[in-house]
Amino acid sequence: MRTALHHRRNGFTLVEIMIVVAIIALLAAIAVPNFLRSRKRSQATRTLEDLRVLDYALDRWALEMNKSSGDVAQFSDLAPYLNPCPLLYTGADLFGQPYGPFTVDIEPNVAAFTFNALSDVAPPAFWSPYY
Repeated sequence: MRTALHHRRNGFTLVEIMIVVAIIALLAAIAVPNFLRSRKRSQATRTLEDLRVLDYALDRWALEMNKSSGDVAQFSDLAPYLNPCPLLYTGADLFGQPYGPFTVDIEPNVAAFTFNALSDVAPPAFWSPYY
């Protein structure tokens, strides 16, 4: 007479755990570079938008102060025309590079350090007319 042995399985085998770890590692290898690229792209977009806001503030300053083409403004001259955004209000971009110089009828340029840091996700055509 044979007795039936019931083997109860109370855990995972080493092979099952290794397969799960491999799948998670594969997903992470795919997701992390895309996350980093999208983060840099959003930084580039933010910097470009800040340049547009500063260009608009420069135009408003020039109109209200009766400035002519070629006159230079400081960031402190433009500050009253800006909303008190914590990052833009300091006068520097996300990398700490100062905005400027601000010349009437000439668009402000992106800083060279910022352009180089974001050039892999934002080509020169992206920065037009601020480069």
